[in-house]
Amino acid sequence: MRIVEVQHIEEERRWLEIPQWIYCDDRNYIPHIQKEIAQIFHPDKNKLFQQGNAKRWIILEGNECIGRIAAFHSERYSSGQEQPTGGIGFFECIRDRDAAHLLLRTACEWLKSEGMEAVDGPINFGEKEAYWGLLVENFKDMSSFRMNYNPDYYQEFWESFGFQTYYEQLCYKRSLSIPAQEVFVRKARHVLHDGDYEIRNAKGMSIKQLANDFVMIYNAAWAGLSGFKQMEISQALRAIKSMKPVMDPEIMIFAYYQNQPIGFYINLPEVNEFMQHVNGKLNLWGLTRFLYHKWFSKRKVMVGMVFGVDRAFQGKGVEGAMIMHCNDLVVGKGKYEETILTWIGDFNPKMIHIAENLGATIYRRLITYRLMLTSNRPFQRHPVLT
Repeated sequence: MRIVEVQHIEEERRWLEIPQWIYCDDRNYIPHIQKEIAQIFHPDKNKLFQQGNAKRWIILEGNECIGRIAAFHSERYSSGQEQPTGGIGFFECIRDRDAAHLLLRTACEWLKSEGMEAVDGPINFGEKEAYWGLLVENFKDMSSFRMNYNPDYYQEFWESFGFQTYYEQLCYKRSLSIPAQEVFVRKARHVLHDGDYEIRNAKGMSIKQLANDFVMIYNAAWAGLSGFKQMEISQALRAIKSMKPVMDPEIMIFAYYQNQPIGFYINLPEVNEFMQHVNGKLNLWGLTRFLYHKWFSKRKVMVGMVFGVDRAFQGKGVEGAMIMHCNDLVVGKGKYEETILTWIGDFNPKMIHIAENLGATIYRRLITYRLMLTSNRPFQRHPVLT
């Protein structure tokens, strides 16, 4: 076996295409969009390269590609940690522990040479809502758009190498026909009947207004907490523009208090209900198939991509008011049957409590691992948010 760094077009092609045959017999795997994955590692497309770096490798046995990995670090991610911390992601490998450990060791050694003292993975060289965590529970349902999916044997590879659970990522699912608990409904109704509050969806909102309101809420909800950085308007604009082709404005909900944005509940249709027909390639033929199924296939699932409330308004019922507003519209029109909540870290008891009060249940579990590269600091799990 030998490791080859991705430096040329042919190596990148093989790096991008290896999932196609690792998952060739797995009906639940929906390929990620290759062009989108490739752009993560192009400096002219990913601004994290301005204060960071990334490398990719493939592993060969003879001339056969049997695995891949990427390693990266950025000032933005590392600045919120107690020590310089890099990341590993986009790991794929056949069922061979030696090959897997060679990939992991190569990535860790490069990160250590770059001054990193810890490494998290599998994560993304970008935002947390995409390509984050190792799937360890529920391999029988179709994978969700931009959510990691992997064979069950990957867990043993990571843990036998020495990675420890930094935090668990809990994914909840809820039938839209199940009523929320009474305490949840009561607090939500208080908000809905208070004239200072307004709950509305994104119909008629411009991309600029969406981005401005999103940034204000995001920073008021999370900025300053461990692992979360102040968001800039440019980041929000990029994220919203990338979602535009699949947006359903009716399920993108915002809350306002005296006309100031204080909360969002951003849902998208489960894009993989359409992506399963394009095999990860949005070329002309793939785009045609995607649009056909988007327009003419019945949507069953919506995915809660991000949920946040200004810390000054948390616990007042705003969370429930947004969810009830969305559910009333969706159930009334019969557009969706169930909702998947994007992953909630086990370090976030408030959001877990909200999900449980909604009657949602855990249907999938992922893990973000951490490995300490030096003995200067002991391993510690992610701090609990309060």
